[in-house]
Amino acid sequence: MRIKITVAVCAAFIAIVLGIAIGSVYIPPTDVLRILAHNIFGAELPERVAPAHTAIVWSSRLPRVLLAFCAGAALSVSGAVMQSVLRNPLASSYTLGVSSGASLGASFVIFLGFSLPLIPMMTLPILGFTFGLGTILLVMGISSRLDTRMENHTIILTGMVFSLFINAITTLMFTFFREGTQRMILWQMGSFNARGWTPVTILAPAAVIGVLIISRFKWELDVMTFGEEQAHTAGVKIKSVKLMLLISAAALTGSTIAFVGVVGFVDLFAPHIVRKLFGAAHRYVIPMSAVIGGTFMVAADLAARTVTAPVDLPVGAVTAIIGAPFFAYIYFGGRKKSAGA
Repeated sequence: MRIKITVAVCAAFIAIVLGIAIGSVYIPPTDVLRILAHNIFGAELPERVAPAHTAIVWSSRLPRVLLAFCAGAALSVSGAVMQSVLRNPLASSYTLGVSSGASLGASFVIFLGFSLPLIPMMTLPILGFTFGLGTILLVMGISSRLDTRMENHTIILTGMVFSLFINAITTLMFTFFREGTQRMILWQMGSFNARGWTPVTILAPAAVIGVLIISRFKWELDVMTFGEEQAHTAGVKIKSVKLMLLISAAALTGSTIAFVGVVGFVDLFAPHIVRKLFGAAHRYVIPMSAVIGGTFMVAADLAARTVTAPVDLPVGAVTAIIGAPFFAYIYFGGRKKSAGA
C-alpha cells in the first residue's frame, strides 16, 4: 500500500511540474523547480533563467495548476462521499442539484448584471456557491419532511426533481436574455484560464477544511457502505451523519463550481479508480481521491490548453471526453465481471 501511495503522490508532483512547464512558452522542468525554490525558499536563481520565465511560472501557470489540482481534489472527495453515503455508484453533488443551483446563481450575474455592492469582482463566485449549497439544503430539508428516515432513494429523487426544475428556469433565462449567452455557456463548461491567485487562496483552504471534516467520519462511512441497518446497529446516528456528510460534500462541489464553472465526471470515476487501487477503506479512499482527482484535473487542463493552442478548450469538455468512456469501462466492466461470477 505504501508503494502505491508513493507512486500516486509522485505522479501528482510530476503532473504539477509538467503542467507548469508546458505551454505556449516551454520552460524546462528543472528551471520550473529552480524558480519555485527561489520564490518559496529564497534559493539562488541561476542567471540563465529568464525573468520572463519567472513571471510566467509564478504569476500565471502555478496558480492555474494549483487551482486545477484543488478543484479536482475537492470534486473527487465530494463524489467519493456521495457514492458511499447514498450507496449509488452514479451519485454526486451534481445529481442532487448543486450544479443546477450554481448555474442559476451565475445566470443572475451574467444575464441580469446583478452585482454585490462592496465586492463586485466576487459576485459570481459568491452567488454560485450560495445557490449551489442552498439547493442541497432545500433538497435535504424537503427529503426529511417526505421521509423522516431520509432514505437514499428519497434524497436522490428529490435532488433530480430540483435539478430539472432549476434547469428549466435557467433555460428560460437563456431564451429571454440572449446577451451573455456565450459567457454563460463557457462558464457552464468550466475553465481555469486567467484566474490568478485569488481563487487559489480561497479554494485551497476550503478544500483542505472540507476534506479534514469528512475524514473525521471515515469510520461512519465504512460502516454505512454496508447498509443503514448495519450502521444503525453499530451505533451510527444515520440522519445527522448523513446530513453532515452530504452538506460537506456539496460545499466542496459548490466552492469549486463557484470559481471554475461546472466540471463533470471527475467526481464520478476518480473514486472508482481509488477503490480499485487502494481498497474500500475510507482512510485511503478520501485522501487518495484528492490526490488522484487533482492529478487528473491538472492533466485535463494541460490537454485543454495545449491540444488546440493558442485556443483554450473548456476543461469540462476535456474531462467528459476522457472521463465518460473510462467511467463506462470501469462501471459496466465491473457489472460484467459480477454477472460472470
